[in-house]
Amino acid sequence: MKIERLSTGIPKIDEMLQGGIPKRFLVAVVGEPGCGKTIFCIHFAYEGLVNNETAIFVTTEESRESIIRQAEQFKMDLIPYIENRKMFIIDALLRPKEDEYTILSLNIEELVQKIIMIKKRIGFKHTRLIIDSLSAFWLDKPAMARKYSYYIKKVFYQWGFTVIATSQYAISTSEAFGFGIEHIADGIIRFRRRVRNGVLRRYIIIEKMRQTQHDKHMYEIDIVNGKGLVVLSKTVYRKEDIVLPDNVIKRIKEAKERAETE
Repeated sequence: MKIERLSTGIPKIDEMLQGGIPKRFLVAVVGEPGCGKTIFCIHFAYEGLVNNETAIFVTTEESRESIIRQAEQFKMDLIPYIENRKMFIIDALLRPKEDEYTILSLNIEELVQKIIMIKKRIGFKHTRLIIDSLSAFWLDKPAMARKYSYYIKKVFYQWGFTVIATSQYAISTSEAFGFGIEHIADGIIRFRRRVRNGVLRRYIIIEKMRQTQHDKHMYEIDIVNGKGLVVLSKTVYRKEDIVLPDNVIKRIKEAKERAETE
């Protein structure tokens, strides 16, 4: 059976995914702040819009205007699609309560009700749904992460969405906030960042994508003004090399060498 795939809007990542993300999947996009997750989400939404799909974008950590401005920075004009009701941005951060496309609290049931309300207006046509970030809904109750993740996957699959849900964490939190959505996701795309030689570098690796013989290499990426997220090249580093500080990596290598010598 042929798998229908959706382009991410980034050709090299589509190539890494054998043509794109399988339709109606829920994919976790995880990583630290500032490593490219939101830009990836904007690419994914815009690619659907230019191909006559609809999109719903939930932002919990930036304003609606910030998402629009970022897209413009990378030559993706969202305003015509918003005006034509092809795209809806749900602002869960800074909108006044009288705004129809906002939610008043980080409540998962309220979010689901708002998205379904919009979906009914859009109709049965396939819709790309982006939640940036889903982990915001369990920051004060991390034990609920898995339950909420199961809930949204079950509901949104029935409504015919393909879902990209970001989950934000820092190394200092032991990646705890990513666990819920990663556990039930059909795919996991992980972003990393690291300062090397005084320069911020970003990386991407496809850790999981069901029904896909995906590329298992880690790639360095960059955020380029006027273009957006650009995949540069494979990296010689392992995932662990990006996560751990250089002095820790050095001690691990020395211990391994001593053990081998003994």
